[in-house]
Amino acid sequence: METSTLKADKEVVDSHLKKRLVDNPEDLTSLPPRKKDAQLGDGHQQKNRELLLGSAKSATYNILLQLCLRLMSFFLNAVVLHHVSTDLLGVVNVRLLLLYSTTLFISTEGFDQACLSKLENKDWRQIINLSWCTVPVSCLVSGVLSTVWIFFLEAPDPHEIPHYYLGVVSYAASTIITCIARPHFIVGQAFLWVKLRVSAVAVSELVRVVITVVLVLKFPWLGIVSFSIAQIIHSLIYTAIYYVTFFINIDGKEENLIFTEIRDFFPQKPKNKPWLNREQTVLAKNFFASAIFKQILTEGEKYVMTVFGVLNFSDQGIYEVINNLGSLVPRFVFKPIEESGYVLFSQSLKRGQRLQDNTKEAVEMTTKVLTLLIRTVTLIGCIILVFGQSYSYLFLDWYGGKKISAGPGPLLLKWYSVYVLFLAVNGVTECYYLATMGNEEISSYNKKLLVFSGVLLASTLALTRMFGSVGFIIANCINMGTRICHSMWYIEQCYKTSHHSPVRSLVMSKAVILSLVLSYCITQASEKYFCCSYGFLYQLVHVGIGAICFFSVLLVIWLKEPGIWVYVLEQYKAHKRTSPKNEGMKKE
Repeated sequence: METSTLKADKEVVDSHLKKRLVDNPEDLTSLPPRKKDAQLGDGHQQKNRELLLGSAKSATYNILLQLCLRLMSFFLNAVVLHHVSTDLLGVVNVRLLLLYSTTLFISTEGFDQACLSKLENKDWRQIINLSWCTVPVSCLVSGVLSTVWIFFLEAPDPHEIPHYYLGVVSYAASTIITCIARPHFIVGQAFLWVKLRVSAVAVSELVRVVITVVLVLKFPWLGIVSFSIAQIIHSLIYTAIYYVTFFINIDGKEENLIFTEIRDFFPQKPKNKPWLNREQTVLAKNFFASAIFKQILTEGEKYVMTVFGVLNFSDQGIYEVINNLGSLVPRFVFKPIEESGYVLFSQSLKRGQRLQDNTKEAVEMTTKVLTLLIRTVTLIGCIILVFGQSYSYLFLDWYGGKKISAGPGPLLLKWYSVYVLFLAVNGVTECYYLATMGNEEISSYNKKLLVFSGVLLASTLALTRMFGSVGFIIANCINMGTRICHSMWYIEQCYKTSHHSPVRSLVMSKAVILSLVLSYCITQASEKYFCCSYGFLYQLVHVGIGAICFFSVLLVIWLKEPGIWVYVLEQYKAHKRTSPKNEGMKKE
């Protein structure tokens, strides 16, 4: 009886404290530390350790998620590739997905970065209010872009590809449905609910791909309607998972969650404060402008295809197949690393402040992580560059047959392996830049992005006329190279008074460089003598030689780059020690 009373009293006190934190988050610093936290040491050090572990766990889960999703999509898309025309692939994968990605990115990017930034005296009610602005913004953006897609862009032949207008409306509506879950997404990111994001994306993507394949195989005459139905269901499931998860955990089962009622996730007027935090609103406005330019830079080749029509829908479909295959590693490895790195840097370092104005522990931790991330993605990018030159043709021939490998596909994939290295370095260096720059730097960055966008569009138009579809990839390499130089200059300026230099981690050891060069020469010779017109057994010999070279490179990296493996091992051990506390769901 006494135990039950004490437990009930504890729940009342915890509920009161959580409610107090929602209304007055600054009171967090005045709360007495728990016994477990006191045993772990200094508050700042513990917070940095939790952020580091949370970011590492986030990157791990995201990479595993992306790996599973891409493998699943890899095989299922191969099935779709053999049952739909390349014209339909071009309309769906370029035209309609461009509408979806543009609307979603412009509607959410600015608010995400503003809400997740480290600011003084953050109020969660104001953060929730700001995050809900994504819904009306998505309605406005989707309405404007849908009008452009329907009335100002060339529509496909209705006899060959019917229901194009229905597809435009469906993909625009799916964006709005996804944005309805954005406040919950932001809260989940802030509290490092990694498994929630992984589950939401995994389940919704799985359903989308499976529905698409079933409809394409069973009802091939539906065309775009099949993809539209799958896209709408994907967004509904994604949103439902977030709402159901927070509804289940709102009763106090998750001790790290400071929200106590369902209405805490919806707009409310804070006590003695305006609806929105002025500093966060300015941040969101500045990031909103940069999001437009960043989206143009990210999807530049698709905008050129869509607006200027330099390729027909069939060629666009082939290019997009190569683009999806070439971006497997950037999507399931580099993007999760970039997202987790952004959360770590933005939560550890004060935005717009000099490096020395932050705590020593935060600077040392972020410097170590930034250095290791740059070195890691550079090594991965170089490995892909080396082996992509000798195995592009064989890979496409096995995947899609002569329909893809007989044309410009292999050359496109070889160039894409070069582009992957640029993507790898830019992702990490730019995420540090975006996570730490202040309002004035953001405004300046928007102007620079305008220049970058102009250079990309001009180079794309010029190079596609000279080299065809390969010109898109070369133009993207130039674009990424320019952005890398800018981000590196910013990082060097941050560390100019420090003895650290994360940018130098781009330079690999001589042994690693030598192993990569030898592997390139050996695999090129193997491709010439064993691939790809001498039969399946010779192709297997070519693959075997590549495997030996690949594992030899990994062995050299293991011996000459011990810092990477030691860091991964440290994070794994730390995660194992603290996983019950980090999960917040396991009981002693």
